[in-house]
Amino acid sequence: MIILICVLLLGVVAVFLYMRQAKFGKAPDTARLDLIKQSPNYKNGNFQNVHFTPMLTEGYSMVNVTYKFIFGKFPRQKPTVKIPSIKTDLHQLPLDSNVLVWFGHSSYFIQLDGKRFLIDPVFSGNASPIPNSNTSFQGTDIYTAADMPEIDYLLITHDHYDHLDYETIMALKGKVKKVITGLGVGAHFEHWGFDTNSIIEKDWNESVKTDHGLTIHTAPARHFSGRGLTRNNTLWLSFILESTSHKIYIGGDSGYDTHFAAIGKKFGGFDLAILDNGQYNKAWQAIHMLPEEGLKAAGELHAKRLFPVHSSKFVLAQHAWDEPLIKITELNKTVNIPLVTPMIGQPVNLNDDKQVFKAWWKDIE
Repeated sequence: MIILICVLLLGVVAVFLYMRQAKFGKAPDTARLDLIKQSPNYKNGNFQNVHFTPMLTEGYSMVNVTYKFIFGKFPRQKPTVKIPSIKTDLHQLPLDSNVLVWFGHSSYFIQLDGKRFLIDPVFSGNASPIPNSNTSFQGTDIYTAADMPEIDYLLITHDHYDHLDYETIMALKGKVKKVITGLGVGAHFEHWGFDTNSIIEKDWNESVKTDHGLTIHTAPARHFSGRGLTRNNTLWLSFILESTSHKIYIGGDSGYDTHFAAIGKKFGGFDLAILDNGQYNKAWQAIHMLPEEGLKAAGELHAKRLFPVHSSKFVLAQHAWDEPLIKITELNKTVNIPLVTPMIGQPVNLNDDKQVFKAWWKDIE
């Protein structure tokens, strides 16, 4: 018994010391926490979704879900060959071109009306704080921080490791002019040495106006946050980029809820909606949409085109790696919203709503 207690204590100490590394970030405190407490979305010591959001769907248990995740065998979670990609030179893109370039999962570059945006970049090849524990698929890491031009706005939807990657952020540090993110997330950036004046933290339903007449709005999402043992001490959100010529919805991670219809009504529709479609499971349906829910959300947003993301780079669920794209394409035959499904690195012309994309995932094992 004494030996067992000693082993457990050593394990606790080891975890404590490991989690003191910079990559885990820092929880909000002092003045930042005082500001957070003023948010109408912060209640009972943490941020809350618009509606009650269980981590697990009724009928599922954490023990069974965890056991299946660790010991279950699920076919084709990773492709056996390289994911096809295109290496676009982002430095050479004309600044007056409106374009989007996807890097896999939920990372992408947007150039809109002369401004450059980078959303949730993960270039380290790992979606976990533990090295080599959740590595990216072959062929998906053709871009690095060195390939990024100067970024006007780095947008971070929430602080999970597959969206806020410490190694990538540090490599980008000298290229980012402004960071826009949810309340509390700025504590991580300050801990990592970013200038306080470069960090803009927002609650839901707020706005940032740029000097080019382009406005960045924040909006709700249905998800959660946390990098350590504490959950929901920082805010998760979605973004809207609104210019004189375009409205783009950036959904971040989100389960389906009434916020999509509310946002669609408020903004009168979107030229493009970028929505969570991957790493889903009925067991955690409240925090990640199923493909049919993504199509429903796009309809309620009144989106002219839908870009389904959060797939094709990491294994965070039990479905086959290509199932999200196969399912949403099949289900869309009855919905008929134009799908934006580029290869990694392939430029998406934001001015051309007739641009056609091939089903690049077909015939990849």
